[in-house]
Amino acid sequence: MKNKESLHNCQQKKTGVSRRTFLKTVTGTAAGIGISQMFNPALVLAMEKALENHPVLWIQGQGCTGCSVSLLNSVEPSIADVLLKVISLQFHPSVMASEGETAMKNLYEIAEKYKGKFSLAVEGAIPVAADGKYCIIGEIDHKEITMVDVVKDLGAKAGSVLAIGACAAYGGIPAAEGNVTGATGVMDFFKTAGIKTPTVNIPGCPPHPDWIVGSIAHLLTKGVPELDEYGRPVVFYGENIHDNCPRLEQYEEGELSEKLSDPKGCRMDLGCKGPDTYADCYKRKWNSGMNWCVDNAVCIGCVEPGFPDATSPFYEPA
Repeated sequence: MKNKESLHNCQQKKTGVSRRTFLKTVTGTAAGIGISQMFNPALVLAMEKALENHPVLWIQGQGCTGCSVSLLNSVEPSIADVLLKVISLQFHPSVMASEGETAMKNLYEIAEKYKGKFSLAVEGAIPVAADGKYCIIGEIDHKEITMVDVVKDLGAKAGSVLAIGACAAYGGIPAAEGNVTGATGVMDFFKTAGIKTPTVNIPGCPPHPDWIVGSIAHLLTKGVPELDEYGRPVVFYGENIHDNCPRLEQYEEGELSEKLSDPKGCRMDLGCKGPDTYADCYKRKWNSGMNWCVDNAVCIGCVEPGFPDATSPFYEPA
């Protein structure tokens, strides 16, 4: 029996995740976005079919690739299941084997083939100064393709756009005071360019992988999720950090931390931006549910418009 079990496990690894595991995997994310019927076979089949007709094209502008790293660190579901079962990822500069002009031509061919149906995931800010020359992402027929070019072209053709990370959503660090590149977020760029494609902001520095996967899963099954005034999915960004902080009771009792190593006490005097920040980090946590910012330091408000200028200095009271 033991050998048979080992053989079965080996076969499972070779053939990929089972349907049961797929259901469990997707519902782990879907539970947080309100898809209560995920165990309905018809809905699962619809999602699987949607993958064939709803590719995701992921492009990168001014950023550190931290959002991609966050996605690649997805644990439940695993990144393998995300790429094979949740997202039909057809273009991603950091993980695809193709490169150069071949990759760029493939990007535009997919965008044309699935015009109005694919989702464009934008990571990093868009530098508009100097005709976009601060960020050239490739070339076709010896013509340089800038981030401005690709976002303007593919953004208008996409069925939906996801601005992933603080930089893509609101400009982030590249748009901080002193920048000379004219860095801006997707929504502001679209307003200037006259593009009206539905856009979902998934800010964070970086955003939690669940926020990324969950938002794409929602697009596949139900369309654009309910958004707040800043274009963020309410289901992930609808709760105030301070109001849900495990240190709230200590704050209400007037117990404040004097240094980061204090095991108890509210960290508002140490610069915590929780009172002005909206996200579900406190319950979702990071690193397989191991911890979150307030466990180790303070909330720096990285999901809010204006980050980092509006929340700096990080370790001083607001």
